[in-house]
Amino acid sequence: MTRVAAIDCGTNSIRLLVTDLGPDGSAKDLIREMRVVRLGEGVDRTGRLDPAAIERTVTVTREYALTIGEMGVDVTRFCATSAARDAENADEFRAAITEVLGVEPEILTGDAEARASFLGATAELGPEPSLVVDIGGGSTELVRGEAGQIVSAISLDIGSVRLTERFLANDPPSITEITDLVDHLDALLAPAVAGWEPVTRFIGVAGTVTTVAAHALQLSTYDSERIHGARLPIDQVREACLSLVQMPVADRRHLPFMHPGRADVIGAGALILDRLLEVAPLATGEVLVSERDILDGIARSAATV
Repeated sequence: MTRVAAIDCGTNSIRLLVTDLGPDGSAKDLIREMRVVRLGEGVDRTGRLDPAAIERTVTVTREYALTIGEMGVDVTRFCATSAARDAENADEFRAAITEVLGVEPEILTGDAEARASFLGATAELGPEPSLVVDIGGGSTELVRGEAGQIVSAISLDIGSVRLTERFLANDPPSITEITDLVDHLDALLAPAVAGWEPVTRFIGVAGTVTTVAAHALQLSTYDSERIHGARLPIDQVREACLSLVQMPVADRRHLPFMHPGRADVIGAGALILDRLLEVAPLATGEVLVSERDILDGIARSAATV
């Protein structure tokens, strides 16, 4: 067994996984934690990480470092994605994280991010041809593959935080804002999936998809056991997406499964999912929801380094 600590630092949240990985590919998760730090706040507009956002992220990383130290971890890997990838002052962020964690963070390319998402989402599934969709705060990854092998991977600069800041100024969003965002998404997504062979398994991962799933299931609390592995009809998922887009933020905050740090940006994320389900060539009528994602992929790849 190798005890691995993986940290996924995205545009909206930072997450920690400590897991024991066996040589046969088995995994025994010991800790999963998530905090919303909004590292990417304003990056789409300024091209820089805000000092306050860096400090929020460093504070949580310091707490994660204490946990990692207490658990006798063999390998630690810290990966940052879209916000750090886009920021011209990413070196300041890397230095601050290295100082508190003792491990230099990796800033993943869009392709590496997509591959980690596919590895995490499919490691425990069968070889069926799949499309893995990871909607983050700053980017969205679309990865096709089968039997553990990636056929194609695309990373697009569309995410819940980025698009909320760019398009959805009103609360709730106006019809014009939603229409403009739909046009923007269709202009990016339709060419991205053009020419694809239809896939028989659509796997949605990460917080936007799991929150939409909780809404579709009308859960009275966030229940990982009911969400992970749920197979939801596409029409039901799209109905939940549009409901969240049109809902005022205050009403979203009152949903019993909603993380407070996601309520203001979930509408844009849900609209990404809705448009992808409209334009992607799918030979399936359902969405398979998974709580195994890039964080698990980071952990599995760390164990092989």
